[in-house]
Amino acid sequence: MYDAIVVGGRVAGSSTAMLLARKGMRVLVLDRASFPSDTLSTHQVQVPGVARLHRWGLLDRVVASGAPPARHVIFDQGPAVLDGHFPEFDGADAVYSPRRTVLDEILVDAAREAGAEVREDVIVEELMTADGRVTGIRGARKGGAAVSEGASIVIGADGKHSMVAARAGAAPYKETPSLTGAFYTYWEGVPLRGGELYGRPGRAFGAWPTNDGLTITFASWPVEEFDDFRSDVEGNFLRTADLAGDLGERLRAGRRVERFRGTRDLPNAIRKPYGPGWALVGDAGLVMDPITGQGIGHAFADAELVSEALEAGLGGRRPLDEALADYQTARDRDRMPMYETTLEIASFARSPEEGAILFGALAKSQEHTDRFLGVITGVVPPDEFFSPRNLTRVIGLRGMAKMARLRMRSSRAPERRPEPIPA
Repeated sequence: MYDAIVVGGRVAGSSTAMLLARKGMRVLVLDRASFPSDTLSTHQVQVPGVARLHRWGLLDRVVASGAPPARHVIFDQGPAVLDGHFPEFDGADAVYSPRRTVLDEILVDAAREAGAEVREDVIVEELMTADGRVTGIRGARKGGAAVSEGASIVIGADGKHSMVAARAGAAPYKETPSLTGAFYTYWEGVPLRGGELYGRPGRAFGAWPTNDGLTITFASWPVEEFDDFRSDVEGNFLRTADLAGDLGERLRAGRRVERFRGTRDLPNAIRKPYGPGWALVGDAGLVMDPITGQGIGHAFADAELVSEALEAGLGGRRPLDEALADYQTARDRDRMPMYETTLEIASFARSPEEGAILFGALAKSQEHTDRFLGVITGVVPPDEFFSPRNLTRVIGLRGMAKMARLRMRSSRAPERRPEPIPA
């Protein structure tokens, strides 16, 4: 009998298992994959996530893997180019973008070192229950024997289409269908000073340094145009990069070293993350469009919150349901502002005129620029930065009045699709 079974061994599951095992709990991790293995991902560990890796004693392993830090960032939205640095948070001041073949293995190894049992190539098929409470799992090894294990709690860390969430009945209480489709790939010989983010009407593009001297690039379009993009992935990818300053030229001067990967399956949903005998972490409990690159950092935050709740609840210091209710409250309080901001960015809702006002003002102040970059990396809460009081400091009363007029005008105007990129 385990204290906890964690279904899913990637960033959310392995970090949760590691922290629980470090607290002395008997933990089993099950994953259908074997490690190291790849998965669709933004790769980005935002500054708060980097701070957690440092606190857990794992950042040195990420650095040793050859994943370079990105302290400098260019945020180019067309009307103005922001050039700055991420604010420091708990001793961290850089974004890292390690390959998932690297990061996931580091975390799985750390879970094992902490004392968790990790079984790879196991497909969990159902939850065991008794008297309305989850008591364990059933599944099977790939092509092999059946698996049946019991635990005080089963933790779903099995992604946006979580089996644990589905079997436990964890319906979303806030949900928006996919807003974008995205493609990414890797290049060598593409010089970067740090991270680069570009926004254009109906388009987003990013480039970050990753392992082995490579650059990871991604392009995001409205989901309605996904089939158009897919009809000529390489051509449309490069034409989108051509909108991003000289990045298209730099990519053509380099060499693409891997195939394009893409998806339109990018839902936005918030689920209740606990119930009798079960809990959810990472994308299983709260998932948002990857355009803001928050998923890995949020998974780390969930791991800390839920491990603290389970230490108190399973240790008898507090009723378990009460401790897990506090986990949900803390998670939602922390995530909701970024969730709403991500939906706005992913819907390409901001007009070019609004962008000209905001980013033009930001570009005149390094202090405001760096604080805005703090929003992007999750250090500065979006609701704090975009509060009327702070925006008045940034763009002034005249700018606020212009933004209000633009918002009123856009709310009355018919929806306009972005102009197609010329072939």
